[in-house]
Amino acid sequence: MEENKELQNKDKTEIYSKRVRAGKRTYFFDVKSTRGNDYYLTITESKKRFKDDGYFYEKHKIFLYKEDFAKFVDALKDTVTHIQEELMPEVDFSQFENNDDDTLPTTTSEDSELKWD
Repeated sequence: MEENKELQNKDKTEIYSKRVRAGKRTYFFDVKSTRGNDYYLTITESKKRFKDDGYFYEKHKIFLYKEDFAKFVDALKDTVTHIQEELMPEVDFSQFENNDDDTLPTTTSEDSELKWD
């Protein structure tokens, strides 16, 4: 049984990861593999929440599969453009561009100290 779990975890190996810090939130973009040697993307939003005796991380996750990549990217671009050009044309969005590279290098599950699963 334990061997089965190890095989399943090995099959869902994290191939690549990027982290984006955004104020009180952190977003993780993780490429993972399936048992069938296919790849998918998980996008995780993580927020640190405080409780009486400490804190915990509230997480929301999206699983994005290859057949949906183009549709997702197109919808995201269209939506951001609509906000920038139609709803908030007076805002200079370049002020929010951050050239600091706050991303993680390519990782595998063995060498990543940040695990959100």
